[in-house]
Amino acid sequence: MPGMKALRSAAPYLSQFRGKVFVVKLGGETIESPAILRTVSEQIALLWQLGIRLVVVHGGGTAVDKISERMGIPVEKVNGRRVTSAEALEAVKMGLKGSVQADLLAELRRMGLPAVGLTGLDAGLIPSHKRPPVNGVDYGFVGDLEAPQPALLNHLLEGGYLPIVAPLCGNEQGEVFNVNADTVAATLAVAIGAEKLLFVLKVSGLLRDPEQPTSVIPFLSLAEAEAMVKEGSASGGMGPKIAAAGLALKGGVHSVQFVGGGSQDGLLLEIFTNEGSGTMIQMGGDGS
Repeated sequence: MPGMKALRSAAPYLSQFRGKVFVVKLGGETIESPAILRTVSEQIALLWQLGIRLVVVHGGGTAVDKISERMGIPVEKVNGRRVTSAEALEAVKMGLKGSVQADLLAELRRMGLPAVGLTGLDAGLIPSHKRPPVNGVDYGFVGDLEAPQPALLNHLLEGGYLPIVAPLCGNEQGEVFNVNADTVAATLAVAIGAEKLLFVLKVSGLLRDPEQPTSVIPFLSLAEAEAMVKEGSASGGMGPKIAAAGLALKGGVHSVQFVGGGSQDGLLLEIFTNEGSGTMIQMGGDGS
C-alpha cells in the first residue's frame, strides 16, 4: 500500500483497530512454504507494530502426514477429519508442537516478535473430552472442546506477548487429544472477545466458482455462506471453516475473513482497505 493515498485510506482502520485483538489461523500449508511463511510473518509483524494484539492458531496436517509416513503409521481420514489412533497421536504431537510450531516461532522471532508457543493443554487453556463415535466412526484420540479458560492468553496479551497456539488439547485425566484447528481458533476468538478471526489459506477467499481462482466473493452473510455449504458450492475444505465462522460470529466476533496467504500484502489489504483482498463474513452481508 505505497503512497499517501494508501495511508489516508488505511488511517480510519488504524484508529478503529489499535488495541483490539485479532485471532489469525494459519493453515499448515502456509507454514510449510518458506516463501508464504515469510510473507505472512512480515504482515503479522506490521499488525503487531501498529498496536493490534494478536493470537495465532496454527494447523499442520501436511507435516503430520509426512511424519506418519516416515514412521509407518497409516493416515486415515473420514470426511476430511483425521482418525487419530494412539500411534497417530504421537505423529500429531511431533508435527504440531514440534516441527510446525518451531518453524513458525523461529520465523516470527526473526521478525523481532515476542512469540510464545502454546497448546490447549497449557494451564488448561482449552479443556476437551474424547469425541464419541459419529455415524459409526470412532475417531480415536480426537477431542471435542469444552469451555476455554483464557486467563493465560489474556495474561500474555497484557504482558505484550504474542501467543502461538497448536490445536492439542486434553482433560484432567492426562489424556491428549487432536482437535480441529479451525474450531480452536473460533473458540478462542469468542473467549477473548476478539474483533476479527482471520483464516489464512492457500486460496484467495471463498470462491464463487472453485475452478476460477479469481472468483472471490468479497462479502457474505453467515446465512449465505452456510447456504453455499448446503448446496455443495463451498468446496476445498471450506465447510469446516464456515462452521467455525458461524461459531465465532454467533459468539460475538465482529467479522470472519478468509485471506490468501500467497498474495502479496493480502492480509493487510483485507484489513486496511475497503476493497479487501479476500472474503468477509458477518452476521449481515453488507460488509459493515
